Amino acid sequence: MQELDHKKTIDLLNAIMEFELAGVVRYTHYSLMVTGPYRIPIVDFFKAQASESLLHAQQVGEILTGMDGHPSLKIAPMEETYKHKVKDILEESLSHEQNALALYKKFLNTVSDASIYLEEFARNMIGQEEMHNLELKKMLRDFS
Repeated sequence: MQELDHKKTIDLLNAIMEFELAGVVRYTHYSLMVTGPYRIPIVDFFKAQASESLLHAQQVGEILTGMDGHPSLKIAPMEETYKHKVKDILEESLSHEQNALALYKKFLNTVSDASIYLEEFARNMIGQEEMHNLELKKMLRDFS
């Protein structure tokens, strides 16, 4: 096993936490902006995504503080596109999930062979983010 780079790990955990907290805001916003005949199931989907992002931020924060890190009070930058058609919102969501997947993969690369617990956590999160990517791609199929 190799030595865990604590500073790099803590910095990445903070970046992930900020990104997940931005997801809470993003998905809450989307849930409020959806209109049209499919509003109710899509609103429920976005509310669930917001709750899951908060859970992920909390899980990451617990690991962060367990490593003597200090959780950031910031959220990752977000752009307001003012595009609120369901297709636009789903495309923005897919982009967000792809960025989350990239962050968790970077985290996995950082902790690989240094911590089995952190490696398994990263793999689990990568699996969840890959599933979200697949779901969003399926939701977008009707718009192509």
